[in-house]
Amino acid sequence: MYSGSKGELFDARESGVEGVACVDDAARASILLCRLWAVTGNVALRSWAEGLLDFVLWMHEADGRWHNFIYDWDGARNSEGPTSVAGINFWQARAIFALAEAALLLDNGAARGVLADGLAAASAGSPPPDVRALHVLTALAVLHRAPDPWLSSRLAAWCEELAGCRADGMLMNSPDERGRPHLWGHVQEAALIDAAVALDRQDLRQVAVSSANAVFAEVIESGFDLPHVQAYDVQSAVFVMDRLAAGTGQQRYRELAQKARSWFDGRNSAQVVIYDRAIGRVADGLDDRRLNDRSGAEANISAGLALSDDPLVLSTAGGWTGRSG
Repeated sequence: MYSGSKGELFDARESGVEGVACVDDAARASILLCRLWAVTGNVALRSWAEGLLDFVLWMHEADGRWHNFIYDWDGARNSEGPTSVAGINFWQARAIFALAEAALLLDNGAARGVLADGLAAASAGSPPPDVRALHVLTALAVLHRAPDPWLSSRLAAWCEELAGCRADGMLMNSPDERGRPHLWGHVQEAALIDAAVALDRQDLRQVAVSSANAVFAEVIESGFDLPHVQAYDVQSAVFVMDRLAAGTGQQRYRELAQKARSWFDGRNSAQVVIYDRAIGRVADGLDDRRLNDRSGAEANISAGLALSDDPLVLSTAGGWTGRSG
């Protein structure tokens, strides 16, 4: 579901009729709200995160896989659509990542049980690297809570998968990808540099740094001067630069992360504001240097994740009550 510039609503139809709500967005929003609750202590945010997590758990297929969309607000599942069928795909990976965050930050016992099924299914599957990177981040979150020899072994194997899918020094999103990798959901460098610390693997660190420089540095410096740019592209860049800054201690990556964040406030090829701070609305992105003024859940969640340290975002989150008007 998308909002137009005048508040009109549009259904999600990128691949035919998809539905009105999805695990993809609910899982990412739950992660954002968990993190904002941890910083602000606002219990309304925790309650909202737990509600979204209930939806994610309900969409579990009981074998470590998930359906993505519901067709309507009565909860009819879209079980056959290409963007909703159960499998080892983005919505499965995002679901278990959200469960790992919930287990860590909310101490949610139900999340831990389903998470184990999701990790087992992930281990049995062979997804492309952009999906596998989310499995790596999930494993790291679980291992942060307690050691697990089986999961540590899986983590090492998954990192080898990521590092092995490269072209011209760049980590690719799939073995079939050609040219420069797309940026949306491209977080392999972040996953590898965090895993390098956990596994004490200098080689993984070197792969992550080399690829991040090739994939992101010039694009960020240009203000993401690309034919099409989505908020999710920029959030992925911010996340990678933040993790490189933490993993290397280099100020350059902190500066690149800040430049990437500034895309939302007009440091972009169209020199337009993407995040309207007055009304709290994020446009979907830029197409051929023109603003795409529709505003979907993904754009707003992505901006929230990219700007979660922003003083205005934290102030708004800290005062949120769950009531409108």
